[in-house]
Amino acid sequence: MNKELVNFIVKKYLRFDKKNPFISVSAILAFIGVAIGVMVLIISMAIMNGTAKEFEKKLFTMNYPLSIYPKYQNSVNKKLLSKLEEKYQNLKFSPYLTSQAIVQSGDKMSGAVIFGVDQKKEANINSIYKEAVKDLDLKKYDIVVGQGIKDDLFLLKDNKVTLYFTSLNPSGFSMMPKMKRFKYKSAFTSGLHAYDKAYIYTSIESLQTIMQKDSNSFDGIHVYSDNAFDDIEILRKDLKKEGVGIVGWWQQNGNFFAAMQMEKKALFIVLMLIILVASLNIISSLLMTVMSRRKEIALLLSMGASAKEIKSIFLKLGTIIGFSGIVIGVLLGFFGMWILDTFEIISLPADVYGTSKLPLDLDSIDFISIIIGAAVIVTLSSYYPAKKATKIDVIDVLRNE
Repeated sequence: MNKELVNFIVKKYLRFDKKNPFISVSAILAFIGVAIGVMVLIISMAIMNGTAKEFEKKLFTMNYPLSIYPKYQNSVNKKLLSKLEEKYQNLKFSPYLTSQAIVQSGDKMSGAVIFGVDQKKEANINSIYKEAVKDLDLKKYDIVVGQGIKDDLFLLKDNKVTLYFTSLNPSGFSMMPKMKRFKYKSAFTSGLHAYDKAYIYTSIESLQTIMQKDSNSFDGIHVYSDNAFDDIEILRKDLKKEGVGIVGWWQQNGNFFAAMQMEKKALFIVLMLIILVASLNIISSLLMTVMSRRKEIALLLSMGASAKEIKSIFLKLGTIIGFSGIVIGVLLGFFGMWILDTFEIISLPADVYGTSKLPLDLDSIDFISIIIGAAVIVTLSSYYPAKKATKIDVIDVLRNE
């Protein structure tokens, strides 16, 4: 194949055609369309990944990597906790009790989920709780509440609040909810409004007293692990004979992350259609070039140019237009990510998304998928016009044109 001939003809066809300006305009629009499609895909995938990882980070902290819960019995005993702490010294354990409650301050009330925890053990596995109780030595009936609850009830440090629990106390001929006065000490901000408006922490001893629980039994044990996916399998084998179960944070929020993955895939397909639409301009531009250059193609074929060389000319022409658009799209995509990351152009409501800054994190697999997808579309778009160029009837064209 004569590469010099192919390159010479390609350079000629890439120049702006003054006689048929619409062909050149169509090629420019195809180039711009591919570039915009790739840019939008890169930025969109970065936003989707960043949002998912931001939620994952918040949920990881508030839901804990692993949680041990009673399976065939009502509680998890202290003996099991001691056994696990002794055997798995690379893991951190925090026992807890939990109950639903209504918290009241003055004439204002709010629903909540209260956790009774050991201050030192909980601080070791929960960075948000650790920050809230920093420099505090919590007493038995002290509480730490979410920022949402604090704001709703206008709480100040050492304010007294009343908690009404779902369990009942018999009182004469009626049943009264259990209630107890607690002292507000501090507030935490998790970054997720749902947790900040619902979670309260107190000492495990206070809930044991109120709920009349044995000091050797717990509702569960939270576990911190740096490698939760592997450790859950190791712990599950040991816990089978203990009558308790174990669950990972990703299993507790499986539906949420599955929905985000589905949304991401749907968005990828929809935005890839932008590149597909742009590639139609490549097809139309090349087909118009073929039709307007029929005489030249026929002359080349009559002078000894092979069908393979003619095909290569138009394949190369289409791929140059398309791949140039991909390269510019990648550059624009990364530039757009830098702009969004550096300047606060878009501000998000932190109570909904967990962060006020637009999270961006482009996964390498997504980036490769975008490049491969765009390259396949561009190549296929160039193939049909290139094949069409080799089907020209040389004798008929030369006789009539």
